[in-house]
Amino acid sequence: MLILGIESSCDDAAAAVFETARPGIGKVRSTAVANQDDIHRLYGGIVPELASRNHVVTMMPVIERAMAQAGCKLCDIGGIAVTRGPGLVGSLLVGLMCAKGLAQATGIPFVGVNHIEGHLLAPLLEHEIAMPYLALVVSGGHTALFVVEDFGRYRRLGSTRDDAAGEAFDKVAKLMGLGYPGGKIIDDISQRGNRKAIAIPRARVKNSPLDFSFSGVKTAVANFLRSAAGAATCAEDLAASFQEAVVDMLIRPTIAAAHAIGANTIALTGGVAANSRLRERLAQALQAEHRRVVAPALRYCTDNAAMIAMAGSYRLLRRESDRLDLDAEANLSL
Repeated sequence: MLILGIESSCDDAAAAVFETARPGIGKVRSTAVANQDDIHRLYGGIVPELASRNHVVTMMPVIERAMAQAGCKLCDIGGIAVTRGPGLVGSLLVGLMCAKGLAQATGIPFVGVNHIEGHLLAPLLEHEIAMPYLALVVSGGHTALFVVEDFGRYRRLGSTRDDAAGEAFDKVAKLMGLGYPGGKIIDDISQRGNRKAIAIPRARVKNSPLDFSFSGVKTAVANFLRSAAGAATCAEDLAASFQEAVVDMLIRPTIAAAHAIGANTIALTGGVAANSRLRERLAQALQAEHRRVVAPALRYCTDNAAMIAMAGSYRLLRRESDRLDLDAEANLSL
């Protein structure tokens, strides 16, 4: 079956064609993305109304590009999988309306997909992973630990109590005047910095070892920048010290969760999974315990439609579909 995936939960409009005959096994025939970084960079962060307006312009051309790259037509598509939440509701509605329109015009079945489910299953696009497995989802909007028990069966072990890790990266980059998107900039300049130059506090959630908290580290950086020492510190050292603190706070609960459930395979996924230091440190920590870390290629860490097609495939292969009155949900739970 060829599945058309559509993703528009935030500022990227993405489409992909995924070929599969069995859940969890398949081939990405094409993937296309319209990125809005140049638009939102002017404001130092994502402006929801601008994101949705640009999706209206770019979504159908992106879908057409993905279809052309895959060498197929709508009549070849057996199902459509589209993100219905969580995310920015205006952005979600654009992708969902496109999927509904195509489904109504052609009779192709469609299913709404939870964006987090897409991230949880993204490693399966390139790796064979036996279920159950532990997954750390870490992005601009989400930071959580899940057990992936089977397709459609996920158990949350812990999550952030405040900011997501990616949000902390972007906010600290803005405080430092580094620009947008902040996570990649901090990762890049940290390569030239001293990770031990500045003592950044590591937060722990009392009585909840599998939960995360990142608001404090952001405040610590803000307070440091207002101090005399902050004015004299180079950006590379501050970025490296901040990044090391965030990585420490991500690794500690992940290792604790692996111990708690006896997981030998840990999937690292989401936009912040592209962070080079997190990938390096987590691999080292798990290797020392004879555990395996699996992470998608960078193009499948950030928001993409291939993971949405993968996440929708097990339902479409069972001939399931959603009704045309399916709505977007900004705070959709998994």
